[in-house]
Amino acid sequence: MHVAILGSFMKWIFLGSIVGVLTGSASALFLASLDLATNERLNHPWILFLLPFGGAFVSYLYYKYGKTSSKGNNLILEQIHEGNGSIPFRMAPLVLFGTFITHLFGGSAGREGTAVQMGGSFSEWVGNLFKLNQADRRIILMCGISSGFGSVFGTPLAGAIFGLEVLAIGVVQYEALVPCFIASFVGNLVTAAWGIQHVHFSIGHVPDVSGSLVFKIIIASIVFGLASILFSELTHGLKKLFTKMFTNPILKSFVGGIVIIGLTYAFGTRDYLGLGIPLISQSFEQSVPHLAFLWKTIFTSLTLGAGFQGGEVTPLFVIGSTLGSSLADLLHVSAPLLAAIGFIAVFCGATNTPLACFVMGIELFGSQGMVYMFMGCAISYLFSGHTGIYISQKIGITKSKLVQVPENATIASVRNR
Repeated sequence: MHVAILGSFMKWIFLGSIVGVLTGSASALFLASLDLATNERLNHPWILFLLPFGGAFVSYLYYKYGKTSSKGNNLILEQIHEGNGSIPFRMAPLVLFGTFITHLFGGSAGREGTAVQMGGSFSEWVGNLFKLNQADRRIILMCGISSGFGSVFGTPLAGAIFGLEVLAIGVVQYEALVPCFIASFVGNLVTAAWGIQHVHFSIGHVPDVSGSLVFKIIIASIVFGLASILFSELTHGLKKLFTKMFTNPILKSFVGGIVIIGLTYAFGTRDYLGLGIPLISQSFEQSVPHLAFLWKTIFTSLTLGAGFQGGEVTPLFVIGSTLGSSLADLLHVSAPLLAAIGFIAVFCGATNTPLACFVMGIELFGSQGMVYMFMGCAISYLFSGHTGIYISQKIGITKSKLVQVPENATIASVRNR
């Protein structure tokens, strides 16, 4: 028995490391390109007026050459669940270029989706290269998710768990524990070796546990869960609305770009364009506009709804941290502490991955506030219901016995009931 276990262990060290090296290198290139795109946009404000044309061009590429690549992260989840198709390798360069264009011209989007899709493309290629069977293909695709997530955020432990947890609500896929950890760990090491540095934030002094503080964090965590519902449902709703109004995806993105430009000038600020990292920093260091979380939600949902490429997670970090900072003023709680809890809790509610988000909180903010961070993730996960940004995510275990869902239901099937 132990000989077989050793053989499997060595096999997945080898395969997971290959996926980690490929994805980590791609993530390094991607993060460097995002820095370039952001700097160019900030140094040349007029470039925002090219957003409709950039979005239309990327949508044309996906329409002409993308095939199933347009499904993004949901395609990877579908292949892990069903395995009756393939993940085209072209997904990696398409999503890399598409996300670069989104950020260069001012779209509000993230980076996780791009890294995960590149990881999925590379892991599919590795699986085909070594002629893996269906069971091993499923595991190596999970490795691609983990390596993409861990390398792009500099959180290898959270990345490993995210790949295990994101497939189905309430179920953790432990058969891929070691492979996903290796892929995420190696991916993070490789990204760092390329000279990429990740931003970390300090939550400062963490107050002792008290009844009043616990009550306030419970209230805030419920709000974080509801904020995740708002983001998920608004994004899905706008995707459906834009598709209904504009059957041509090229025209859809062009019009979406015009709407974002109009909103930018209506608000009189460009704070809600791009990743929004400065808003996160501001949440930990000073006060932010009380409705900053709502404006970032709207800008990102419009960007993604109009067909622009990019992830959702970094905007979710912005939404959570700014909402936490605003709630801190109302609840009289340490703003950095509540910003940190919001950072991971809104993300948790939108992805239904409480363990990964909790571990991410420890990796990013340290362990001193881990009791509060765990509360935030658990409560937000519960109050987000059966919603989320990944519509192909299965509902393995219902969040409440009072809410019944069909066997093998997905978020998409529950939304369409």
